[in-house]
Amino acid sequence: MTLFLRTVLRVGSGALLAGFCLAAAAAPQHAITLYDEAPKYPANFKHFDYVNPDAPKGGTLRLSGNGGFDSLNPFIPKGVAAEQLGLVYDSLTYHSPDEPFTEYGLLAEKIEKAPDDSYVRFFLNPKAKFNDGTPVTAEDVIFTFNTLLKSGDPMYRNYYADVDKVVAEAPLTVRFDFKHAGNRELPLIIGQLQILPKHWWATRDFNKANLEIPLGSGPYRITHVSPGSNIRFERNKDWWGKDLPVSRGYYNFDTIQVDYYRDMSVALEAFKAGQFDFNLEYSAKDWATGYDCPALRDGRIIKEALQNQNSVGMQSFAFNIRRAKFQDPRVREAIGLLFDFEWSNKQLFFGSYKRNSSYFENSDMAAHELPDAAELKLLEPLRGKIPEQVFTEVFKSPVTAGDGMIREQKRKAYKLLLEAGYKIENDKMVGPDGQPLTFEFMLYQLNLERVLLPFMRNLAELGIDMQIRRVDASQYVNRLRSRDFDMTTATWGQSNSPGNEQREYWHSSSADSPGSRNFIGLRDPAIDTLVEGLIRAESRQSLITHARALDRVLLWGNYVIPNYYIDTWRIAHWNKFGRPAITPKYDFGMMTWWQSSEKAEGNAPLAAEQAGSDPAPQDAAPKETE
Repeated sequence: MTLFLRTVLRVGSGALLAGFCLAAAAAPQHAITLYDEAPKYPANFKHFDYVNPDAPKGGTLRLSGNGGFDSLNPFIPKGVAAEQLGLVYDSLTYHSPDEPFTEYGLLAEKIEKAPDDSYVRFFLNPKAKFNDGTPVTAEDVIFTFNTLLKSGDPMYRNYYADVDKVVAEAPLTVRFDFKHAGNRELPLIIGQLQILPKHWWATRDFNKANLEIPLGSGPYRITHVSPGSNIRFERNKDWWGKDLPVSRGYYNFDTIQVDYYRDMSVALEAFKAGQFDFNLEYSAKDWATGYDCPALRDGRIIKEALQNQNSVGMQSFAFNIRRAKFQDPRVREAIGLLFDFEWSNKQLFFGSYKRNSSYFENSDMAAHELPDAAELKLLEPLRGKIPEQVFTEVFKSPVTAGDGMIREQKRKAYKLLLEAGYKIENDKMVGPDGQPLTFEFMLYQLNLERVLLPFMRNLAELGIDMQIRRVDASQYVNRLRSRDFDMTTATWGQSNSPGNEQREYWHSSSADSPGSRNFIGLRDPAIDTLVEGLIRAESRQSLITHARALDRVLLWGNYVIPNYYIDTWRIAHWNKFGRPAITPKYDFGMMTWWQSSEKAEGNAPLAAEQAGSDPAPQDAAPKETE
């Protein structure tokens, strides 16, 4: 140790030592993590643990899509984009699905973020190129970011709201500067940007939803499009990134085809007939009874219920509180009391579901206990601006006997409506404005009607008129974007490290943004404060505390009627695939599978031998479409 360093340590010159530490932290890295912990894989890693780096290439993976599509531009709030378009594009980094939140370099060979998270710098891989041979440069990154903020889905403006500017420091070096320091998640989610080719879009209208096959830099190209019916992707055998550590063992199918079905019951029959290869099942009824067929009995179809280790978020019937009739929380609570989950679970769902009781369900971020001292420190400054029950009660949805008799819930709902100024006139629940309490429930899933009809009957017995309005998928998306609905189904998926997306879900800034996921219409300063605090959490424990505080305020606002969830993934597939021996913790790794045979064979022992360890779930929460 030098005399200088001994002197520094003796006098406690923290500033000098901090300077040395900050300089080291700012060095370019092969990966970045949320709280600067070491990534699982070192800089010289060859491939992820959960892949087979020698997996054979070839074959076809056939998938199903729901509804239809009329656009190949997934970045704008127009049209209904086809599924699997992410296969066409590369992002700056790759999110590791066996770690909570780590980003490894993809288009970016190295990443450097400021010690105080005030900027992030990406050093592009000189080998990176679009599929027409044009190199990927910093100008493409800048073009992508600016275009998405100007013309893309409003999600991008909310997601990247804290970015001040983006500059090209060299042809292959780009830096993002932030408006505020301390946003730990922002450097990582910027890395998730899928980069667009500036030269290709120079002669095209980005705002137009059409079916022109786009140019990307990803592992697949689109080779066939039948509007609304099917789309085919073919593996780019000359893909620039095929030998990267983050890519080895991935993208093994030569062809991926997605066929669309407007009715999920028809899709299930098509699956059993061998028209496509893999099905993620959302219906408890179909899971229990719909798969019985010779192919299942002789082992050609494999059914697996896999443990879901992810936060499943919130699935709900959501109120649009932009509507005057839903602005009184007593009215929302009263309506919510009339949904009999226990009866539905018993009679319709084969007892397979649990009731949602959190916006961060199935995770340690759910507010399932009274607030502790750390939470109260966040909540006390908001007292008087948030429901008082936040401080004294744990939110719980009503529990019934499951026999269809909900007299106690009806009495409580009636009392709440009287307090809100409603009264019964001619068997109708009439509000203070003299208008009956009536509303539309918008949906596009036919099989959800059987869940809504008992709910509708319970409402009618209290003089409330709910009408079911069924629309097609395109209308549904457009009406959601324009906020043209009273109530609808809504799901907010949550990752294990929630952050900037919470602005798009709950923040006032997203309330009037067409296409944002602020379906409810929230514009509450107290909720805004909690959202901003969550985004700037400085540790995992702080993140949990902020999430729980936000959770209980949202719950006690009665903005939604919580539905139900499962803590397993229900998948079925034909036994024609090979799978790695290890699967990632937060994804069941479909793109690491490979075709092992041309067709499924009866009595094959694949469930035990070929499947390897149980696949884990994907990040996004499953949407139960009963």
